[in-house]
Amino acid sequence: MALVATLGASLLQAQALSEAQGLRDARAQSQEEFARLDSNDAGFFTQDPPQPGSTSDGKSSDGKSSDTKSPDGKSSLPDAPTPKSSQPDSNDQFGKQPKRILGIIPNYRAVSAGTQLPPLTFKDAMWLATQDTFDYSDFILVAALAGIDMAGKSEPSFGQGAEGYGKYYWHVFVDGAIENYMTEAIVPALTREDPRYYTLGKGGFIKRTGYAVSRLFVTKTNSGGSTFNLSEIVGAGASAGIGNTYYPHQYNPWVKTYQRWGTQVGLDGVFNTLKEFWPDINQAVFRGKY
Repeated sequence: MALVATLGASLLQAQALSEAQGLRDARAQSQEEFARLDSNDAGFFTQDPPQPGSTSDGKSSDGKSSDTKSPDGKSSLPDAPTPKSSQPDSNDQFGKQPKRILGIIPNYRAVSAGTQLPPLTFKDAMWLATQDTFDYSDFILVAALAGIDMAGKSEPSFGQGAEGYGKYYWHVFVDGAIENYMTEAIVPALTREDPRYYTLGKGGFIKRTGYAVSRLFVTKTNSGGSTFNLSEIVGAGASAGIGNTYYPHQYNPWVKTYQRWGTQVGLDGVFNTLKEFWPDINQAVFRGKY
């Protein structure tokens, strides 16, 4: 019994000495940390030193947490800074191209400003031309162009009325279909050019209009460089020449070929300009709805 009592007293004394040494070490460490703090650091004014009887990990010598709370039950320690919520940046809409203009006109060939895309495969290019050719809005555009041609009697042999309009309609449709496949898929595959329109998206009206029109003659290569736009010029010319196989031969075919060629290139220039400014129009007029 005496031996047990002696051992118990020794253990209690050793534990007390260990706790005292731990407290002294914690105080020394705390003093060293405060000495390293710069007086301009906000933590110098807000962080309380460990209280006597607690270790550096925030627990008291008896193992209990030494959480400091105010009388109302709330912690007296300062709250962690709250991160600011990120608001949508207006620049996110800068030169951003939608899939359709006004929710109607297909806009698959337009690339948003600052965007770099990998080259199109031949399969993707054929699908792009197919979308532009057989989109429901294209039938509306063809109907309008056919009406203009009939009103101007561009092909007198077609006549007037429903029969004449039908002839104008299918000729205009086939013209556009051949031109789409030639300029967007077939010729680009041979010349390794990118048939898409890359939006400039910044600058004045004259600069951006000039850029849009210049894309009829300058385009990107699959390797990322710039080159003469053979896809547009040669492709549109080839489709106009193919048209001689299904147009009447009563008139000089070369004149009609140049007319169709010029019309197709001119329409592409108009659509390039519309694509360039559509993101701005969409934001200013429709608040980005389209």
